[in-house]
Amino acid sequence: MADPHVHATHPALIARLKRADGHLRAVIEMLEAGKPCLDVAQQLQAVEKAVTNAKRVLIHDHIAHCLDTEGSDTDRAQLKAISRYL
Repeated sequence: MADPHVHATHPALIARLKRADGHLRAVIEMLEAGKPCLDVAQQLQAVEKAVTNAKRVLIHDHIAHCLDTEGSDTDRAQLKAISRYL
């Protein structure tokens, strides 16, 4: 079996996603309890932002550590900038 692909940023990403998971579970409970839609939407926005930010960190980490390092710093910076739109 191959070694796992782990980066220094992964523990923080795991913690961030576990928090987002807890918030998502809370949203489900809010819906089940009939909480106001505005409150539910606000919490869903927070969950969505947390997941999006985690994805961005993961992509930036991948670009910085996994892609061919022969490219210029400018090339890597441009890749990081464009990845925010993924």
